[in-house]
This record gives sequence, structure tokens and C-alpha cells, in this order.
Amino acid sequence: MLATLLAAALAVASTCDLEKPSGGPGCTRAQVDALKINALQAIGTHNSYKMAIAPNELSVIRAASAKQADALDYSHPPLGLQLDAGARQLEIDLAYDPTGGLYAEPLGKKMAGKAWTPHDLTPFKGPGLKVLHAPDVDYRSVCSLFTDCLKAIRAWSLANPDHVPVIILLNLKEGGLSWPGAVVAPLFDAQAMDAVDREIRSVFPKNASITPDQVQGRHPTLRLAAAAGAWPTLKAARGKVMFALDAPADQVARYRGDRRVLEGRVAFVNIEETSPAAGYITLNEPVEQAGRIRAAVAAGLIVRTRADADTWEARANDRTRQDAAFASGAQYVSTDYMAPDPRFGAYIARLPGGGRARLSPVARP
Repeated sequence: MLATLLAAALAVASTCDLEKPSGGPGCTRAQVDALKINALQAIGTHNSYKMAIAPNELSVIRAASAKQADALDYSHPPLGLQLDAGARQLEIDLAYDPTGGLYAEPLGKKMAGKAWTPHDLTPFKGPGLKVLHAPDVDYRSVCSLFTDCLKAIRAWSLANPDHVPVIILLNLKEGGLSWPGAVVAPLFDAQAMDAVDREIRSVFPKNASITPDQVQGRHPTLRLAAAAGAWPTLKAARGKVMFALDAPADQVARYRGDRRVLEGRVAFVNIEETSPAAGYITLNEPVEQAGRIRAAVAAGLIVRTRADADTWEARANDRTRQDAAFASGAQYVSTDYMAPDPRFGAYIARLPGGGRARLSPVARP
């Protein structure tokens, strides 16, 4: 697989924008479209749906833990604007709410009382998967319903049919704060896992997404398919999305159920490289895990890592982690700062060379 990937990569210039090739030497549409999707590298956003916590509610968190308040003090614009700006990876946190109303009266609102900063909580009243970072304290989202987030992405994708594949990472929220009166997010049981797939399929038809079954094809396992280079070409993948469950092992096991691999599931899963279901993996520490990331990419897996976390790099204007993330070859590098936060300074994360996607530095000799 790696030999095939390298042969194709040799023809493509490292400076070529894979989404909008210039047509010059080493950057023609034909050359680029022949690449497999695991040869690309793009940037994306972490907790892409997240709006800022209202100042008076953030002050309550700060009184309990200044460090935690700092870590939560970031936000993003609507999903379509992030995609317009070049994000090709999005991250959405889901909370299960089968009967509706579980998150409609957050504790933060009650604690703020008359000083509460208004936010539309109507979407939380009905049943369906909700989108929020933390029940009660960090619940403001640019799209509070999972289906609304999906519809925004789908609309953008239809309006930009030549985009390189956008990967949408899903985190599943369970539990909650230990504070009196706090909401406890339910466990994602088998019915909840099925609801995740069902809501995705309600917005994205089969021909609009890349699924584990499509990649596995006739290979015995997804891991063997990835190692054999069975990912679709960029030509076949333009205008499509793929989903990955970025979750701990117990949630991944519940999503897989009694499947040998991921038969019939919409999303890839974050899982050990040796698993039959290995096709995607989250490795968020590009400095400490640099060797593992490069090995996973070389083995045909798609990897997501992070350029920054918890606002620390932005506050210190430290690009060490970012530089390591891009150098690692991970296909998707996540950031909270596609634009600087003027409160912190000039820190920003950008794909080296500009453009929307480039050839991964690990995909060429």
C-alpha cells in the first residue's frame, strides 16, 4: 500500500492545494484526483459547535476552578463559516435525550437568575440527539440539534461539490457534574447508538458519505483494507463526508455491538491499530506520539491529532505542538484557532503552504 501511495505522491507537488489544484506542474486535477484520501492533510476545528459561555456563568466556573474556566474559554462561528474558512474536519459532541427536555433548563441558567444571558433553549425541549459540551455549564451551541448541525454541513457540501472529504468526529457525552440539581446525561446504549446512525442517514444519503463497509469491500477486515490502500481516490471522494466515533473503548464496544468489524455502521471508530476495525485513530499528542502517528499513517490509517488544547498554546503563542502536528503526517489536524483570539494574542493555526488540503508529509519519500 505504501509503495502505491508513494508512487502517486511523487507526481504531486508538496505545495499543491489538493482541493483546488492550480493546473501547473505537479498540481493538475488528474494527478491530485488519483491520490487516495489518506494521502491528504487538512486542518479542522475542535468542538466545532461551541459558542462562548456567558460571562456571568463563566465567572461561576472560575470561582470553582480558574484553570477549568480558562480551558473552556473559546468558541467557534457557525459550521458553514468554518468550512468556508478551510476547516475540513469538524467535531460534534452528542448527548442522548430520547424523550426530550432533559437539557432544557440548565443549571447555569438557574444560577444566573435574572442576570442570565438569553439563549434559545427551545431545540432542547423535543426528543433527539442534542449537541453540547457539558450539560448545565457549557450548553450553548451554534446548532443544538444533531440533525441541524448535519443539515448545515450538508447544505455547505452541496454548494461546494468539489471539496475534499470532510471528516466529522463524534464525541458521546455521558454523566455530568456532581453539583446538586445537575443533569446526568444518559448512557449511550444500543438504542442510542442506533439513533446516531439513524440521524446521520436522515440527512446524508448513502452516496454522500464514506463508510467502513465501502472501504472494507471484500477484504476480511477494515484494518487489512486500509493496509491494502482500499481508501477511495480523491476523485471518488470529492463532495463527501465521513464520520468517526472519537470515543473511549467502552463506547466503541457498545457501538460495534456483536459485529466482527463495523458491518452496517455509518462511522469509523477510534480503536487500536491492531484491531480488525482499525481504519481511523485519534492520537492527540503530536509531540509525545509522533512516532506512533507516523507509523499509523504509514499503515494506511487515517489519524486526527491536535495543534492546541485548552487555550494554553494560544495564551502562550506557542506553536511547538502545532508544528509537530503538521510534521507528523496526521491527515486531520484540529485547532481552536483558525483565527486569532485578540484577547490572547496572535496565535493561529494554518495549514502549511495555505490552501484547503495538501499532500501529507508522510505520504512522500
